[in-house]
Amino acid sequence: MQTNGLLISDILEYTVRHNPDSKITSRDNDGSIRQFSYSELYQRVLKLASALDQLGVALGDRIATIAWNNHRHLELYYAISGLGAVTHTINPRLFHEQISYIVNHAEDKMIFVDESFVDIVRELQSSFTSKPTIVLMTERPTSAEQALEGALYYEDLIEGATPLNGWPSFDDQAAAALCYTSGTTGNPKGALYSHSSTILHAMNACRPDIFDFDKSSVILPVVPMFHVSAWGTPYAALMCGAHLVLPGSALDGQSLSELAKRCEVDCMLGVPSIWFSLLAFLKSNDTTLPSLKKVVVGGSAAPESMISEFEDIHDVRVIHAWGMTELSPLGTINTASITHTHLEKAALLQLQKKQGRASFGIKLKIVNADNEELPQDGNAVGRLLVKGPWVIERYYKADESALTEDGWFDTGDVASIDELGYMTIVDREKDVVKSGGEWISSIELENIAVGHDGVKEAAVIAAHHEKWDERPLLIAVKHSMATISKDELIGYFDGKVAKWWIPDDVIFVDALPYNATGKILKRDLRLSYEDHYLKSER
Repeated sequence: MQTNGLLISDILEYTVRHNPDSKITSRDNDGSIRQFSYSELYQRVLKLASALDQLGVALGDRIATIAWNNHRHLELYYAISGLGAVTHTINPRLFHEQISYIVNHAEDKMIFVDESFVDIVRELQSSFTSKPTIVLMTERPTSAEQALEGALYYEDLIEGATPLNGWPSFDDQAAAALCYTSGTTGNPKGALYSHSSTILHAMNACRPDIFDFDKSSVILPVVPMFHVSAWGTPYAALMCGAHLVLPGSALDGQSLSELAKRCEVDCMLGVPSIWFSLLAFLKSNDTTLPSLKKVVVGGSAAPESMISEFEDIHDVRVIHAWGMTELSPLGTINTASITHTHLEKAALLQLQKKQGRASFGIKLKIVNADNEELPQDGNAVGRLLVKGPWVIERYYKADESALTEDGWFDTGDVASIDELGYMTIVDREKDVVKSGGEWISSIELENIAVGHDGVKEAAVIAAHHEKWDERPLLIAVKHSMATISKDELIGYFDGKVAKWWIPDDVIFVDALPYNATGKILKRDLRLSYEDHYLKSER
C-alpha cells in the first residue's frame, strides 16, 4: 500500500476542493460578525503561510498563539502547522509566571496575540528568553495605547503576502501542535501532538457515534481554541465541511444564545459552567434555541439537573465526553449503544451521567493499588489507565516516559467501567473522600448539591476527621436571593445517596476558586478547610 502521510494541510486542501462554499462565522472583539467561505479562508491561510515563510519560520519552530476562538486563530492553526512548524496555543488564564515559563520552555520563535491579551504580553515580554517576534492579531492600530513596541500586525502580513505556492511535505510524525497542562501541581507540562495523531483524532471525532459531524452540521465550540485545540473541532469541522461558528470573547449566556440563533447552530461544546450561564439566560428570558440538537459536555461532570433541563425544556441531547490534555483530548463519549435502544427515560438518564465508552483507538482499564487489573462490572473502582494513538508517550522535553512499565498512561482519575465499557469518573485520585476505609465520590455529591434550586455552585473536599479519618465537607455558593440553610441542604441528600455519604456540614461562600481551564481549585479549598471538623470537635 502507499505510505502517503497525514498532514494538517491535507484537511484544508481536501475541504476547499469539496466544500468551497461552506462557511466560517466569526465574532470579533468589538462584537462585529464576519463570515467567510472556505475558499476565502483558504486564500487568507495561504497568504499567512507565505508571510511566515518569509519571516524564516521553519520545520519544528514553535509559534505561539494567545487568542480567542476567532477566524484569525483558525487561520493560524492551518498556516503554522501546514508549514511544518508547531502551533503552540497558550491559555491566557494561567498565572503570568506560568505563561512566562511556558514561552521559555517551548522556546517560542513568534507569539501571535489577540488584542484582548496585549497587556499580558506587554508585562511579560522582557522575561521571554527566546525573544520571540510579537504579532498583534489586528489591523494596524489607530491609537498608541493599542500598540506594542516592536510588534508586527496580522493584517499587514496578509495584505503584503503572495499566496504560498504549494505546501511542504514531511513526515507525518512531525509535531503539529503543543499544549501545556494547567499546572495545578508544579510547572505546566507540554503535550506535543503529531500531524498523524491530530488527524486520526479529528477523523474519530466526526464519526456518527462520537460528535456526528457532517457538511450539514453547524458547530459552535465554546471550549477555547487556546486549550487542547478546542477538543479538535477546528480540524474535525473543516474535515467534514461543517459550518464552524467561532464566538470570540463573548461567552456569556446572552451572547451565545444570540449567535446560536443567528447561525442556527445544532451542536455546541463546552464545560458545565458555560451551560449553567446559558440555561440561566434562556430561563430568565423565557426563550429557547430551536435549532440546537446536542450539547457536548466535558471538563467536569454534568449534573443530572442540567441534563434534565436541557432535554425536558429545550429538547436538547446532552452528551458527556471525557478526556485530558494528554489525550489530545478525546478519550470517551457517551452515546447509546444498540443495547440501550429501548431504555426507559429514567434509566437512560442514569446512563447519560456516565462519561461514556472509549472511542475507537482508545483502550481503558482500571487497576488497584497493586496495579492489578480490576473487573469491568460497573462495581469495581480503581485508577483509570489509557492507551491509544493520540495519547502522549512522554511530556515535551521530558527524558522519561510518562507511561507505566506495560505501556499505559495513568490518568490520575478513579473510575468504574461497566460490562459494555461505559466508564464513570468517580473522582480524581487526589479528591476522593476516604471515610472509614471506604471511598466517597466528591463529584456525585457536588452534582446532587447543584440540583437544589438554591445552590449555584458546589465543591466537596475531604476534611480530616478524628474518628473516620476523612469526612466530606460541602462548600457551596448560593444563588442570589436564595435563603437555603445548612440543615435544608444536608437534608436534600436524603434518599439520593447512602446516609454515610452525606456531608456532615456545609460552608456557604461567596465564590469558589477556579483554575485556568475552568476547574475548581480544590487544593485551595483544602488548605482553607481541611481541618474544619477537627476544629469543631475541640
